[in-house]
Amino acid sequence: MLCGIDEAGRGCIAGPLVVAGCVLESEIAGVADSKALSAKKREILFEQISKNSRFKIVQFEHDEVDDKGLSACLGEAIKTIKEYFSECEILMDGNCTFGVKGITTMVKADAKVAEVSAASILAKVTRDRYMLTMDKLYPQYQFAKHKGYGSALHIEMIRRFGQSPCQRKSFKIRALEATLF
Repeated sequence: MLCGIDEAGRGCIAGPLVVAGCVLESEIAGVADSKALSAKKREILFEQISKNSRFKIVQFEHDEVDDKGLSACLGEAIKTIKEYFSECEILMDGNCTFGVKGITTMVKADAKVAEVSAASILAKVTRDRYMLTMDKLYPQYQFAKHKGYGSALHIEMIRRFGQSPCQRKSFKIRALEATLF
C-alpha cells in the first residue's frame, strides 16, 4: 500500500500548516493536485476522499510554527503520519524528508500520484476551511480572499490593521521591510 503525503500552508504568513497522509481504498475520478482544482471541485473531492480512504491530518497552529520552526513542524508531521501508516510505503511531494528516514520524495508528486493528490486536497481544504473561519472572526483581514498567503491584499490589511491574531510572527515580510513584530 502507498501513503501519499502533502502539505498546505507552508508559504503562508498567517494561519496553520496542515499536512495530510492518505491511502486510497478505491480509485476516485478527478483527483489531481489541489492547486489545479477549483475550490468547489476540491470540496467535492474532499468528501469522496474522506469516504474512500484512510487518512491522517496533522495541523500546527501559527504560534507552533513560530515556536518550533517550519521545518521541525514538517518533520514532526511526517513522522506522525509515517507511524500511523507503518505498514505502508510513504511518498511525499517535494524533494526533502525533513529528517525523517524511510520515506521517498518526488517533485510534483501531487500532480503525478493519486495518493499524493488526495493528500494535497485533504490538506488544502482543511486549511482553507480554517481560514474561512478566521475570515468570519476577523473580517477586516479578508482571509477568504487570500487564505493567509502573502498577497498584496494581505500585506495591505496588515499595514492598515496591524497583525492579525493568527499571524506567523516569525515570518519576515520584505514588503514591510522587517519582521512583523
